[in-house]
Amino acid sequence: MDANVVDLAIVGAGPAGLAAACEACRWGLSVALLDEQTATGGQIYRAVDAASKKRKSVLGEDYAAGAELTRAFAKSGAQHISGAAVWNVGRDLKVNYVRQGANQSLQARQIILASGAMERPFPIPGWTLPGVMGAGAAQILYKSAGALPSEPVVLAGCGPLLYLLASQYLQAGVKLKAVVHTTQASDYVRASAHIGGALRGWRDLRKGMRMLNHLRQHGVQVYAGAQGLSIEGSEHAEAISFTHKGQTRRIESPLILLHQGVVPNTQLSWSLRAKHRWNDAQLCWEPETDEFGQIEESGIYIAGDSRGIVGAKASASQGKLAALAVAAKLGHLEAGDRDDRESAVREELRKQLHIRPFLDALYRPPAAQRIPQDDSVVVCRCEEVTAGQIRKYVELGCQGPNQTKAFGRCGMGPCQGRLCGLTVTELIADSRGLPPQEVGYYRIRPPVKPVTIGELAG
Repeated sequence: MDANVVDLAIVGAGPAGLAAACEACRWGLSVALLDEQTATGGQIYRAVDAASKKRKSVLGEDYAAGAELTRAFAKSGAQHISGAAVWNVGRDLKVNYVRQGANQSLQARQIILASGAMERPFPIPGWTLPGVMGAGAAQILYKSAGALPSEPVVLAGCGPLLYLLASQYLQAGVKLKAVVHTTQASDYVRASAHIGGALRGWRDLRKGMRMLNHLRQHGVQVYAGAQGLSIEGSEHAEAISFTHKGQTRRIESPLILLHQGVVPNTQLSWSLRAKHRWNDAQLCWEPETDEFGQIEESGIYIAGDSRGIVGAKASASQGKLAALAVAAKLGHLEAGDRDDRESAVREELRKQLHIRPFLDALYRPPAAQRIPQDDSVVVCRCEEVTAGQIRKYVELGCQGPNQTKAFGRCGMGPCQGRLCGLTVTELIADSRGLPPQEVGYYRIRPPVKPVTIGELAG
């Protein structure tokens, strides 16, 4: 066999990618897993193998359990290509990546994309100031380097991660000035329609209740149902202001951590010209796939949160299902064996997804925090394009995100639209009075990651 050809190439070493690799190796496939980080685990299990006992204790059982998956991968026989920045995946099933400053490629018979999720943009006044960052990014700093805030911090927004990080910080000895969350009474009413699923997923529900109790026990000030969030400061963050129960509040802090959920990282699937649909429950784009995650009949599968937000455990199950489909297609798996294994994995996936509709409904980010009302708010951080400029583009005839590039370079910076894409879609849709599906998204082209001419030549 050609050393540069494998049965299965997997992009991403989070739960979906690791589980897919282990499952594929179980059935005798040659597997290469490519990931930008040096160690496996993805963002959710970042640095789990190197984490101290104390850090694992703070981050909790769900994080520590990731070590079981990383150990299984290490024993699986799969090739781990670490430090690989994948900049292109082609329909010819070739993966192009940069590693150690040199451009390299890998030919596969099938591919699984497991590029995970990213934090949803939080475009409010002041969100680009130094001292403002995502709660997920702050958590990664602790996972990878043990870095913790040295001063009291404010967490603001919505979503389970907001409360998880608050609870973890308290256990690590960090002082919290406040938790400002935007969940309204109407959100609870909407979520009540899915209470049956939440009760079937009672273990996850119990974890959430424990987090809230932890905040109460430590006397953390919690502002529920906050609106009109804004970060104040000239050179750096100085305070967060908001409206709570009809009153204007202001909390001083040099560090504001924002979060309103995560969304699929779809850059690779868009670059493949895969069809995408707007998921109105999760307010994001997701690729259209078959039941195993395959894009059309391409031999390219998507598993985990890059296919739609499902969480770590369900991502691993989706990775297994994609690997089963690949093994069967390549003739490594008899129909009976596949059916038995698939049935078991689908049952575990069904249980893992019980609570998802409830969470999607309860933690639906408010429109004002997704679609900036203030024209001065920066939307495209790379090119410093504001919400007002984009609205002006629409007045001049701009039809969608791709046209904003011509009007003002929006989405053309180093991040290639990852940080502004959703906001631009919703902002234009709102301005034109159309659903996001009709407005569309950026046309993503390789390289999907910044690559130098020297690296390409090398």
